[in-house]
Amino acid sequence: MKLKPSLANKQLVVALDIGSYSIKVCELKKSPKGLKLAKLGSAILPAGVVVDGEIQDTETVTNIIKNLFKNLKIKNKKVGFSISGYSIILKRINLALMNGQDLDNHIYSEAEQYIPFDVSEVYLDYQNISNVSTKEGQTDIMLVAARKEVVDTYLNILQSANLQTVLVDVDAFALENSYEINCLPENNVVLVDIGASTMNLNIVSGGTSLYARDASVGSGLITEQIKERCEVSSEEAENLKIGAKPPQEEFREVLEEIFADFANECLKEVQKAIDFHKINHQDVNLDKIVLSGGGSKIEGLDIFFNKKTNLPVEYFYPFAEVRTDDKKIDPKYLKSIGPEMAIAMGMASRPSPL
Repeated sequence: MKLKPSLANKQLVVALDIGSYSIKVCELKKSPKGLKLAKLGSAILPAGVVVDGEIQDTETVTNIIKNLFKNLKIKNKKVGFSISGYSIILKRINLALMNGQDLDNHIYSEAEQYIPFDVSEVYLDYQNISNVSTKEGQTDIMLVAARKEVVDTYLNILQSANLQTVLVDVDAFALENSYEINCLPENNVVLVDIGASTMNLNIVSGGTSLYARDASVGSGLITEQIKERCEVSSEEAENLKIGAKPPQEEFREVLEEIFADFANECLKEVQKAIDFHKINHQDVNLDKIVLSGGGSKIEGLDIFFNKKTNLPVEYFYPFAEVRTDDKKIDPKYLKSIGPEMAIAMGMASRPSPL
């Protein structure tokens, strides 16, 4: 990743990825040979603490974050976090070409027709993503709206944890950043990060996001289904989901049905993204699907997607181009947690603007 000259010497932020199943922390350091992994870790959240990207129990989240920073001995207090779910609206819009100040003024009036919230209730931001396919005299904008109530809850929690928030991002864009650090940006890819309650989708072409959205599909559905249909505890259901122990013979058929239903739900959302892309970008052929997130660990998901979409499917390892120290971080642990750290890694590579 090439940093802007004004940011090249800035300290990197510590990334926090607060999901519905766990909180992930990642700290990278800059070195003459590139990025180096300094610290990372995660802590499982009690059920119901975070739902659809909204924090229900602020005290629990605050204490877990404090403990993560203490246990990992992270001294850097400048943090960044990313959000997803119902509180976020991502919309690609096409506008007449205009200068920066005029665009700033126009965005707020234009945004009203695209977001289901009152403009006064959201934080608005945008990025110019025009590319070679953009018509002359036009500009493509990725509009981002985040509910103030949700963002402010995150900000207050981090302040209570004695941390300074310097960056707020969106999961889909943090995922894109993570991918571009580790892989060739000229590829046209469908990035799919499957978390416990949300799936982040981002179609990236030549370093530009053409389509980004969140879907309310996550691997937590599998855990709940296993728990209910097999009549086991949450812990046992989670172990059966990830294959930590072989299932009893009586559960095999049920598990196959649950996994198949989940795969089909994921496929529906991926296919929607692909179909939208084909309609709007007929001149940009997709090269592959790239999977990440804890939910991507479901065995056979890559083969299933490949058969149904006719696109190559591969798994994303977010530390492929990052230096690591095997003496400080167990390689087996890193390989195991890697898929879940894609979003956090994308945030952790960002320099602090302050």
